[in-house]
Amino acid sequence: MMSFLFVGVGGFVGAILRYSTSLAVAGRMGSFPLATLLVNVAGCFTMGALAAWLEGQEGMGDNMRLALGVGLLGALTTFSTFGVETVDLMRAGSMKLAFLSVAANLAVGFFAVWLGRQMIVGAS
Repeated sequence: MMSFLFVGVGGFVGAILRYSTSLAVAGRMGSFPLATLLVNVAGCFTMGALAAWLEGQEGMGDNMRLALGVGLLGALTTFSTFGVETVDLMRAGSMKLAFLSVAANLAVGFFAVWLGRQMIVGAS
């Protein structure tokens, strides 16, 4: 049950940071989604550093991973998790699987957005 608390507290902070970033950069580059780019890059950098740091930690690693990795960074951006999982596949020598994951996430993700929009637009 404590694991849910760690994820929840981290998620609360991550969601607030995500929203704050959106407000801080709104309209700075026209319609370009600058806030999304910023949180994705910051989240990926932080997730990479966190993953590397936690590899050498004993004891508190699980709670820190839940609070910071799953909670905070998960709420800030799921792209950071995608980045770490892809790099982990590459590090394990599974290059084909890493590229398949990238291609599938992009292609299926974009298709899912399109399909979701079509379901709503088509229902109107």
